[in-house]
Amino acid sequence: MTETGTGAAAEPERTTGEESVLTVVVAGAANLAIAVAKAIGAVVSGSAAMLSESAHSVADTVTEVLLFVALRRGERPADARHPLGYGRESYLWALLAAFATFVAGAVVSVTEGVGKIRSGDHEGDVRVSFAVLAAAFVIEGLSLLRALSQVRAGARRWGIRPRAYLRHTSDTTVKAVTFEDSAALVGLLLAAAGLTLSELTGSAVWDGVASLLIGAVLMVVAWVLVRANSSLLVGRSAMPVLDAALRAELESLPGVASVPTFVTTIIGPGRLVVAAKVEFADEFTADAIEAVADDAERRLKALFPGVAQVFLDPTGRHSAGPTARA
Repeated sequence: MTETGTGAAAEPERTTGEESVLTVVVAGAANLAIAVAKAIGAVVSGSAAMLSESAHSVADTVTEVLLFVALRRGERPADARHPLGYGRESYLWALLAAFATFVAGAVVSVTEGVGKIRSGDHEGDVRVSFAVLAAAFVIEGLSLLRALSQVRAGARRWGIRPRAYLRHTSDTTVKAVTFEDSAALVGLLLAAAGLTLSELTGSAVWDGVASLLIGAVLMVVAWVLVRANSSLLVGRSAMPVLDAALRAELESLPGVASVPTFVTTIIGPGRLVVAAKVEFADEFTADAIEAVADDAERRLKALFPGVAQVFLDPTGRHSAGPTARA
């Protein structure tokens, strides 16, 4: 196998399915416990920001359930009606999870914030709320560390920055948990700031403003996840470093004169289909081309085990169109 410069010649893009499942389960358990605690804090303190945070945690819990379903549904094997498997179904469930973040989190937060600002009521004991926020910050922080460790591991395999890996990875579960836990920590800080300012000024407006800001954060996260999952559901190309490595491996095969058309498309978390038009040397016979095609499939799958299918179209020197990329 030729060196491609990826820094991870025989490693798949995604971490194992068990790691993704554990990340989702840890986040889901944390969010469920936090949602109950925040709801109690909201009732005791009468805080709109705390109620928004409770809705936020409920939304995150629903999201983790949907992501768990996404993992299980997407892992089903291929069959006669679905020859490339069910991998893309995981993106459908992840898309529904993003909508849950918007509906159950952002909309409730904005509604509560507007209501609090209009009513101006400021009552209740906030000490319980501060205790809940502190505990929630620790729990959410631990869940985020779990997700970030998975992101860093994936980035190391490909020799790229964690931010780039998070942007391009096809493992939508780790992306969703990372963004949602980050948003949760920001929301907790906003809720604490709103409660503090309301206590200092005696005005509930700050509590309402904090609730509105929490809603805005959730809207941004929901939008980012909807865009990411929509792209994967339609059929996005592989991350650039992997796309380039696979093309270089194909071009390095004996007898390959050029690869005028090369396409990769994601069919599920960590799974790809590769298709290409290949120009072979003039002296290559049909049998020689068939041998090279078999070698190409072996080498591409060795480079990236997530390659599910390889489709090569031998073409004449002057019949191919311009280079195409997914």
